[in-house]
Amino acid sequence: MSDTEQRPPREIRAALDAHSTLTLAYADEDGPQACAVLYALAGPAEPAGPPGDDATALLFVTSATTRHGRALVAASTGDPAAGARVAFTAQRDGQVWTALTGLQGRGTCRRLEGAEREAGWRAYTERFPYVDHNDRLRQAMERTDLWELRPDWLRLIDNGQGFGHKTEWTRPAA
Repeated sequence: MSDTEQRPPREIRAALDAHSTLTLAYADEDGPQACAVLYALAGPAEPAGPPGDDATALLFVTSATTRHGRALVAASTGDPAAGARVAFTAQRDGQVWTALTGLQGRGTCRRLEGAEREAGWRAYTERFPYVDHNDRLRQAMERTDLWELRPDWLRLIDNGQGFGHKTEWTRPAA
């Protein structure tokens, strides 16, 4: 199934909201690599705006000194606003194949700064309130870069609806 509406279908948005860890795939000078990061949705799972108003984005924290942080910075060097191309997956551990559900996606990552970072940080700490409850952790996280992953393609796999059942979405060209 393919869906080219402005925002992802409800079942994809619900699946994004149901998970909190994604595996981020990227490439650097040493080749492809993947890492796990905790993420928060940049906005509500059910956007309040009109159908053409898609703010679907995932937020994660990582330092620019990590391998994946360096790769994201390097890929964004020519045009930081364009960001770095990545792929990702999100799924719950311990599933049986007949009920397996998970997400696959591709998109662009960019480091948030200024007012965008402040708004993103509020969304991140709403998703992970324990960050604000631990002074040492909060201070360390506040010094770390906040990134936005803006998906341009998403696929939900839901074997609970039938083996290989897929719902796909592609962000329309601007």
